[in-house]
Amino acid sequence: MRTKLLEELKDNYGIVFRNMSLLEEAFTHSSYANEHLNLKLKNNERLEFLGDAVLQFLISRCIFMKYPNLPEGKLSSLRSLIVCEDSLAQFARECHFAQHILLGKGEEISGGRKRPSLLCDLFEAFIGALEQDQGLEQVKKFIDKVMIPKIDSGHFEQEKDFKTALQEKLQKSGDISIKYRLFKEEGSAHDRVFYISVYLNDKKIGEGIGKSKKQAEQRAAKAALFKMKGSVK
Repeated sequence: MRTKLLEELKDNYGIVFRNMSLLEEAFTHSSYANEHLNLKLKNNERLEFLGDAVLQFLISRCIFMKYPNLPEGKLSSLRSLIVCEDSLAQFARECHFAQHILLGKGEEISGGRKRPSLLCDLFEAFIGALEQDQGLEQVKKFIDKVMIPKIDSGHFEQEKDFKTALQEKLQKSGDISIKYRLFKEEGSAHDRVFYISVYLNDKKIGEGIGKSKKQAEQRAAKAALFKMKGSVK
């Protein structure tokens, strides 16, 4: 395991792994493990599975306590913004995790080190490894340093659910039909770009582009709202 990663974990977060194989597993992508079968390496997919569940629980508990009057639906939406792919990828970048993950040659060449989905998975895998090595309380301490400050600052409250906003605005006029249609997608399987249009009663009112269909739909809804005389600022 790279010395710089160990130093950064200790200096920035006070983390010293007891079981180094867990940390190595968290930072080993399946593409690297597949290219080095003779080393019999474990990739980070199982730890990613665990880390996802740990994050869901800890963030749920955090916002449940922080927002005592927020209904279940709003809590779910807020949690989704905090633990979504783009958010976790950004946390991974801020922790400098991207430079330490082991990638296969093809994944490296195709820009995997910058891919949000890969970075999101890496962050979740690290959380899983930390939980297995030192328990839930140590994960909470790490999250308190890395994620909670953004929650406390209201960063995620500023995010808008444009699809919901569009639906609420248009439904004031009565019965309407809003549909999102994929009209183009391009790029490799690991770096897909989706193009989506949003229609009101079969009339196109906006278009969006994103790394996922959900992201493209949100951007299409946002574009439609902006067309409606700047109703979203």
